[in-house]
Amino acid sequence: MSADNLQEPVSEQLLLDALKVFEERIPFNRVLGLHIERTKAGETAIRFDMREELVGNFTRGSLHGGVISSSLDVIGGLVAFLALLEREQPESLADGAARFSRLGTIDLRVDYLRPGLGESFVATGYVLRTGRKVVVTRMELHNDEATLIAVGTGAYSIG
Repeated sequence: MSADNLQEPVSEQLLLDALKVFEERIPFNRVLGLHIERTKAGETAIRFDMREELVGNFTRGSLHGGVISSSLDVIGGLVAFLALLEREQPESLADGAARFSRLGTIDLRVDYLRPGLGESFVATGYVLRTGRKVVVTRMELHNDEATLIAVGTGAYSIG
C-alpha cells in the first residue's frame, strides 16, 4: 500500500459532532437511554442502564429481545457511520449530510446467548469490511458483570 492510500484520521471535532448526533438527535436512541462510552482504534461502545421500560420477561426481569437487537443495530450502524466518515473525510457533518442520510441496515443477525440480566449493558462493535456500498460489522452485548448476552453481525448500506 502506498502512502497515497493511507487515510488521515477523522478530525476530533467531526468525530464529536457525529457522536453527538447518535446520542442526542436520534429519538429512539434517547428512548433506549444509549450513551456513547468510547471510541478507540476501530472499536466503539455504547452503554445503557436497565430500566423497567426495557424489561421483556417480567417474571425474570430480563431485557426485551427487541432492546438487545436494537442496541446491537445501533452500535453496528454507528461503527459503519464512523467508517464512512473516515473514508469520505468531509469538512463537517453538514457537508456530508446527503451521503450520510442514505446509511441504513440491510441485514442484521442476532444470536441471543443468555437472558439480558444486569444493572447496565455495554454494546461494542467494530468493522469487519468496508466496501464501496456496504459496511459489514460485528457487535457484542455484555452486562455489567462482563457476561456476554448476545452477538450480532450487521450489513449497512453506505452508498
